[in-house]
Amino acid sequence: MSFTKKQINLMLDFLRQEYPDAGCALEHQNLYQLLICVVLSAQTTDKSVNRISSALFEAYPTPEALAAANQEDVIELIKTIGMYKTKSKNIIALANDLVARFDGQVPDDYEALISLPGVGRKTANVVQSVGFGHQRIAVDTHVFRVTNRIGLVSEKDVLKTEMALMQVLPEERWTEAHHSLIFHGRNCCSARNPKCESCVLGELCQKKL
Repeated sequence: MSFTKKQINLMLDFLRQEYPDAGCALEHQNLYQLLICVVLSAQTTDKSVNRISSALFEAYPTPEALAAANQEDVIELIKTIGMYKTKSKNIIALANDLVARFDGQVPDDYEALISLPGVGRKTANVVQSVGFGHQRIAVDTHVFRVTNRIGLVSEKDVLKTEMALMQVLPEERWTEAHHSLIFHGRNCCSARNPKCESCVLGELCQKKL
């Protein structure tokens, strides 16, 4: 069973009403900070990144400053988040690329973004969406879990889920859906013990647990 366009829009309306403030939870002041924060958020929580980002950007306020950083100094600032050794190496290399290839500016181009160290599909989609205002669907663990569980799509991996969501969701609501689904995954449709009894999608959900 698949959802009709009317049902999908209704689902998105319910989520918008439930999470009117849904948006990027990573604290940032500019595109450079956004890009670094999204890279750092891989396999860790946004809250964990927010706890270390202000000190990181105070020490390295520009790509040029981060490009010249000593890795051990960066590790000291971000060591409370997961994969900090790999991430410290990646963000320094990323900053070097921004300076050498893009005049210190974050590029508004998907292929250019994914060519940067530590930047994959999800990161590029988030930066293009939040930073540049494009309609994008970034599939993280929450979006993957929720959309497959409720029956919006039925896919086995993140890439196929992203492609399938692009087919079923209205393009003008991709970014909105991305943020709403993340909030729903965090607050209601958790991996363990989802709060089905209080879910705003209860009447529509196909409960593919």
